[in-house]
Amino acid sequence: MDTLKEEELKEIESQLSFPNGKGGIEMAKMMNETNIRMTLESIKALTIKNNEHIVELGHGNCLHLNEILKQASDIQFTGLEISETMYKEALRINQEFLKAKKSMFLMYNGEQIPLNAASVDKIMTVNTLYFWKKPVEFLTELYRVLKLGGRLVITFAKEEFMEKLPFVQKKFKLFNNQKIQELVTQTNFTIIDILDKNDMVKSKHGELVSRNFSVIILGK
Repeated sequence: MDTLKEEELKEIESQLSFPNGKGGIEMAKMMNETNIRMTLESIKALTIKNNEHIVELGHGNCLHLNEILKQASDIQFTGLEISETMYKEALRINQEFLKAKKSMFLMYNGEQIPLNAASVDKIMTVNTLYFWKKPVEFLTELYRVLKLGGRLVITFAKEEFMEKLPFVQKKFKLFNNQKIQELVTQTNFTIIDILDKNDMVKSKHGELVSRNFSVIILGK
């Protein structure tokens, strides 16, 4: 069994936390395939209705945008990315929806959301929680932009799965259901539901492994 060198592990970790350049584009393709079940479960948990404004944080190449837009009529989508590489990839891939004025993509700093207070119906994010610098402050910022009755869906692979991955090192802060509940209690959000899910993903050696993940549904 081949083992990845320390430098390679650090490069994978770096690209996962901040996809950049050609390697970032390749990582985005892989992440889109690997995380599609997590993404689809997140979209389902949003319970999107007609005329809603949906935001996704850390959308990667956003190859899944059609899955969001087809949930209901007259959806407005805003994608927020810290990575310029991912921002440009999402623009390139989703020209059709940009021209139809159904979507827009913005760069942001990962801390302040460049949107008005109470302007968003639903927010989703998949596998970004590990990299939030100030989780309580960031949740408070997400609460600010949500409308009353709005919902936030946070999906992440559980600590028990993540801690076994060799590239998960210092850049990752791992969570389980208890830790996310403790985090949410420090904010004004209400926990609507916590869904425990499981899917099968390919390891770097090509074998299928079972991945446990959580879909956290929060309400304002």
